[in-house]
Amino acid sequence: MIEKQHIIDRFVSYITVDTQSDPDSETTPSTAKQWDLANALVKELKEIGMQDVTIDENAYIMATLPSNIDHDVPVIGFIAHFDTSPDYTGTNVKPQIIENYDGKDIILNAEEDIVLSPDLFDDLLQYKGQTLITTDGTTLLGADDKAGITEIISAMEYLIQHPEIKHGTIRVGFTPDEEIGRGAHKFDVEKFGAEWAYTMDGSQIGELEYENFNAAGATVKIKGKIVHPGYAKGKMVNSMYIATEFINSLPLLETPEHTEGYQGFFHLSSIEGLVEETVLKYIIRDHDIHHFEARKKAMLQVAFDLNSQYEREVATIEIKDQYFNMKEKIEPVKHIVDIAEKAMLELNIKPIIKPIRGGTDGSQLSFMGLPCPNIFAGGHNFHGRYEYVPVESMIKATEVICKIAELVAQKN
Repeated sequence: MIEKQHIIDRFVSYITVDTQSDPDSETTPSTAKQWDLANALVKELKEIGMQDVTIDENAYIMATLPSNIDHDVPVIGFIAHFDTSPDYTGTNVKPQIIENYDGKDIILNAEEDIVLSPDLFDDLLQYKGQTLITTDGTTLLGADDKAGITEIISAMEYLIQHPEIKHGTIRVGFTPDEEIGRGAHKFDVEKFGAEWAYTMDGSQIGELEYENFNAAGATVKIKGKIVHPGYAKGKMVNSMYIATEFINSLPLLETPEHTEGYQGFFHLSSIEGLVEETVLKYIIRDHDIHHFEARKKAMLQVAFDLNSQYEREVATIEIKDQYFNMKEKIEPVKHIVDIAEKAMLELNIKPIIKPIRGGTDGSQLSFMGLPCPNIFAGGHNFHGRYEYVPVESMIKATEVICKIAELVAQKN
C-alpha cells in the first residue's frame, strides 16, 4: 500500500517551493527559482534509487527505473512539470490539511472571508470523508503539477521497494515552463528513449485524455491619433473605441465562460489601452482543426473590415500557433490509452475519457514523436486560491502508474 502520510509530506515539500514561471522571460527555465525544486528533485531521484539521473542546462530532468524482467517490452515514460502558473502567486504557499472532509464549507482565510464551498465547487462533494489539501486563500496550491511529480516519484519508489512487481524499463521526465506553453520545447525525445509516455497532469480522479485543443495566440494592435481633447473634433481617433468594435465583432457567446466540451472559443486575456494605441491579447482554441483555422480567419477578417471602414490601417494582427490536437498522433497507437484505461478499471477507478479544454506537454511531445496521453493527478480548481487536491486521489494516481508498468510488462 502507498503510505498516505508519506504522500502528504512529499507533496507539501514540493508546493512550498515557489516555481512560478514567467511568460515575459526569454530564458529556460523562465525563472531562476525553478532551479530550487529541480535540483531537489534530482537529489531525491538518486536517493530513492533511480538510475541515469540527469538534469540539463535548461533544467529538464530525466531518470530511469531499469527493467526487472527477462523479456523485452516497450520502454514507457511518465512526465510532469514543476513550474506553477503565472496567473496567481505561488509565493509562500501555506497548505491546510483537512482530515475527514465533512462536505461543508472550508474556511480558507477567515480574515479575508475566503471560503471554499461546495455550493460553488460541487466536485468537493465527491470527496466527503477524504483528506483534502487546500490553500490558505492567498496563493495557488501547486497541485498542477506537483501532484503529478509526487505520484511519479512515489510510484518509482514503490516499485523499487517491491521488486516482486514486474515491470519493463521506465523513464521519468520533469520539465520547466509548461504553464507558459514551453514545457516540451527543449525536451530531448531521443534522449528520453521511450516508445510512449503519459503526462500525469489531469484533474479529477479517473480523467484520461488523448484529445486537446488546437491553440494559437493573437496580438491585435489598434492605432489611434492623440491630440489635445479641447481641439479634437475631426482629428482625434481613440484607439480604445475601435478596440471595442473589434471585441464586439467576434461572437460574444464563443468565449470560455459560455462554452464546454468540444466547443472552441476566443478568449480576450488582456487589454492595454491609451488613445493612441490599444493592444488586445487573445487565445484561440478549438478541438476541430477546420474550426480552428476558421477562427483565425475570422479574426483576420475583423481587422480587415475595420481597416476598410476607417480607410487606413487601424488594426494589425499577429497570430502564432501554439500547439495542436494530439488525437491525430494518439489514435494510430490507441492501445496506449487502452492500457491506462485497463489499469484504472483494475483499481476500481471509473475512467473519465474526455477532451482536455487546454493543452499539456503531452500535446507537443506527441507531435515530436512521443505519443503522450494525459492521466489524472487529482487536483481541482487549478491556477487560483481555490485549488485543492484529495490525498486519496494522489494515492490512486500513484497506483495507476504502478499498474500501467505491470500491465506493459505482461505484453508479448
